[in-house]
Amino acid sequence: MSSQTTSETATTWHPNVGESGTIHAKRIPGRFRAIKWLTASLWLFFFIGPYLRWEGRQALLIDLPSRQFHIYGLTVHPHDIWVLTFIMIFFAMLLVAATLLAGRVFCGYFCFQTVWTDLYTWIEEKIEGQPRARHALDNSPWNINKLSRKGLKHGLWLAIAMLTGVSFAAWFTDAFQLWSDYFSLQAHISAWITLGMFTVGTYLLAGFMREQVCFWLCPYARIQGVLSDHDSVLPTYDYRRGEPRGKRELENAVNDKGDCVDCDQCLVVCPTGIDIRDGQQLGCITCGLCIDACDSVMKKIDRSTGLIRYASLNEMQDSPQISMLRRPMVLVSLVMLITCVAFVAYGLTSITPIEVSVEPERQPMFVKMSDGSIQNSYHVRIFNKGSEPSRHYVTLNQPEQATLVTPAQTIVTKPGTMSSVRVFVKIPQARLDQAKQAITFMITNADDQGDKYTYQSYFTGPEK
Repeated sequence: MSSQTTSETATTWHPNVGESGTIHAKRIPGRFRAIKWLTASLWLFFFIGPYLRWEGRQALLIDLPSRQFHIYGLTVHPHDIWVLTFIMIFFAMLLVAATLLAGRVFCGYFCFQTVWTDLYTWIEEKIEGQPRARHALDNSPWNINKLSRKGLKHGLWLAIAMLTGVSFAAWFTDAFQLWSDYFSLQAHISAWITLGMFTVGTYLLAGFMREQVCFWLCPYARIQGVLSDHDSVLPTYDYRRGEPRGKRELENAVNDKGDCVDCDQCLVVCPTGIDIRDGQQLGCITCGLCIDACDSVMKKIDRSTGLIRYASLNEMQDSPQISMLRRPMVLVSLVMLITCVAFVAYGLTSITPIEVSVEPERQPMFVKMSDGSIQNSYHVRIFNKGSEPSRHYVTLNQPEQATLVTPAQTIVTKPGTMSSVRVFVKIPQARLDQAKQAITFMITNADDQGDKYTYQSYFTGPEK
C-alpha cells in the first residue's frame, strides 16, 4: 500500500472502544471458519485433561503442596523444574516465530480469549438470532420474549464460566474429589477463590468486553506490531485489483470499477469490527474470516477469489520477498526452538525415579586408622521422586581397592522425601597413588538388582 494511502488510513481508522455498542459479527461458513473450529477444539483438553487416570491416580496433576508435577508415569520435582522452564521457553519462542511469519495468528485461532468469545457469540446467535435480530433485541423494550432469551443466554454463559473455573482448579487437585468438595461446600478457600475469579473473569471478558481485550488489555497486541514486518503473511486486501470499489448489478458489471463491490461483508464478519480494506491495523487478529466472506461474494459475481488473501506487504508492492530461512529473526527463533526441544527431550529421558548425591565429610577430611589405612566418611543422600517408597543399599564400584566399612543396610525413602545415611570407606595407604583420587559409589534398588545408579566422588588421603 502506498505511503499516502497508509497515512490516510491512520487518520481515518477509528477502532470501536465501546461507544458504538457491542459488535455482533456475522457468521458465514468457509475454510477459515472450519480451521477456527478445529483449533478451538484443542481447548477441549483443558476440560478433559484433569479426568484422565493413570495407575489409580490423576494422570496430569500440578501438586503444589507436594511440589510435584505428575505427567502420567513421570513425576517432575523442583530438582527437574528446568525441564518445565524449557517447555515454557519453547512455547514463547513458538509464539514469536508464528508472529514473525503470520502476525497475530495465535490470536485468531488459538487464544483462549478468542475461543471463549467465539463460543459465547455462537450461543448468542443460536438464542437471539442473526446480528440484525440481536441489535433489534438489544434496542427493544423489556418483555417476556427478551427476558427469556437474555436469561437463557446469560445462564449458559455463567455455566461455561463456572465450568472453566472448576476445570482450572482441577489441574491442581484431584478432579473428582474437587467436584465432591464443591457440592458438599467443603472445598478449600483457594478452590472457591479460583472458581469465583474465573467465573467473573470469563463471564465479563468473553461475554461483554470481547474485542476490547484484544485492543487494550492484551500486551501481545503491541508486541506483534514490533515482530511483524514486510515479509509477514497477513490477511491483506488487494487494493490494486479491488479499487475503485463500487456496487454493481450482477449482470451489468462496470469495467471502470475494481472487483470490490463495497458489500462490507468483510467488515460485518470481523470479530473486532475493523475494515481490512483500510490496511493492516492493530485490531486484526489474523483469523481469515474476512477472506471467507470476500471469497463467497467473488464466487457470486463470477470473479476469481483472493481479493482478500493471506499475503505480505512486499507481495502487494511487487517487491522482492525474503525467504523464511534468510530472515535473521526467524532463524534465531528456529534455532531456539530446536535447542529447547533438545533440552526437553534430554530432560524427560534422563529423569530418574531417584536422585542420588554423595558428599565427603570435610571435618576431618580423613582419618588415619591403627592398621595404617586411611578412612573417609561420606553422606549418601537419596531423594525419592516416585510415588511409592524406595529401598536401596550402597556398595563400592572398586571393592578390590577400597572397603566399605559401614555394613550394607537398606535405605528406605518415602515418596517425595530424602533419606541420608553416613558411610565410611577406607583404603590402605600403600594403595593411595595420590592425595585425592576418584572413587565410585553404587546405589542399587533392593527390589530390582538391575536398577543401579552410580555416583563418582573422591577419596582424600595425606599428601605424598
